[in-house]
Amino acid sequence: MKNDIVKIIFKGACFAVIMIFLLGGCAISKDRTLSRLSRIGYPRFNDDMGYDGLEHSVLQSIEYLQRVPIEKTFRFDKDEYTASHMIKSLEYFLDFVRTNPSAKNLKKFLKSNYLVYKSIGKGWRKEVLFTGYYEPFLQGSLQKTEEYRYPILARPDDLLTIDLSAFSPKYEGEKIVGRLTEHTVVPYFDRREIEQEGALEGKTDVLAWVKDPVDLFFLQIQGSGRIFLDSGQTLNVHYHDTNGKPYRSIGRLLIEQEKIPKSEMSMQKIRVYLQDNPEEVNEILNYNPSYVFFKTEADGPLGYLEVKLTPGRSIAVDRRIFPLPALAFIKTKKPIINGSGQITRWVDFSRFVISQDTGGAIRGPGRSDLFWGNGMYAEVAAGHMQHKGDLFFLVLKPETL
Repeated sequence: MKNDIVKIIFKGACFAVIMIFLLGGCAISKDRTLSRLSRIGYPRFNDDMGYDGLEHSVLQSIEYLQRVPIEKTFRFDKDEYTASHMIKSLEYFLDFVRTNPSAKNLKKFLKSNYLVYKSIGKGWRKEVLFTGYYEPFLQGSLQKTEEYRYPILARPDDLLTIDLSAFSPKYEGEKIVGRLTEHTVVPYFDRREIEQEGALEGKTDVLAWVKDPVDLFFLQIQGSGRIFLDSGQTLNVHYHDTNGKPYRSIGRLLIEQEKIPKSEMSMQKIRVYLQDNPEEVNEILNYNPSYVFFKTEADGPLGYLEVKLTPGRSIAVDRRIFPLPALAFIKTKKPIINGSGQITRWVDFSRFVISQDTGGAIRGPGRSDLFWGNGMYAEVAAGHMQHKGDLFFLVLKPETL
């Protein structure tokens, strides 16, 4: 038995080392992703929400920071700040915002007391692509029926996560996911194997059953959702883990195949195409091999930090290169919609947000995802938002307190 355990550990280690070699560039880049600004380079701080919801979002981040060691550090460009300092930074900002300051006083306050770092973005314009996500509502059942046939799966017991930093410090924050079979670790099942081949049938719990595979797919993309059961109960489901496969955009696939023009691409357009072409649903969905497993929560939706997300205030960023949670400021565009849910135009906006989440498609300094909440506007905004802009992070000057 002891020898078998040693063999398993050795083979798992070999697999991890091989994956490090094969993945090569998967390690976190040590290049700069934030640029510290001089005071004259600070953006114009206007908040289109008039500070609404900001207190809730800040308090959620403080709650998280109070759970981690006070000496834990968070990196902003070349600078590092402790959890204790992050808490002071958020509290100091919140105390001032509660006075409902004018734009003039806000600008003076931030210039005097805060350092501002800007994401280097992507491309020669150094912009960030902002997309959106929301909390979907689905109809479901705790029992499989002819109407409810598609399972929301819990995390399987045989899913293993290997921390690559155990093999080399340069892979800090990187991991691979797999399963143990015949005394060795192999990649986990992909979407096709799980959904079409029944690879996990009877091997993990089903949290609920839903009507439509496309609804289930988009629930996985959003990461959290609310299931209204036929029994009258409501179930909050939240991201728990993935199968470790890379995220691949089916929207990009449909653009490349010239099935949806790039200028018209949205979640809503994808839904319409799949509804009109049911024979292609499996092939298109399986293009994305990534598969999300869920857990239930008493409340929601929750982000990566296990705190409740705030509509319009919570953003997802690449946690490997940006600090979570941190006070941030964004400038991009939002939609104006009519009573029928149609977008009439896009307008510029800016607001304070908090980095509280991450996502499989949110990679690098040139990406961010804004949480819109739930309801018609949230679904429309999240489904269509693909606009460039700027992302800033703010932290209290060490000498202020």
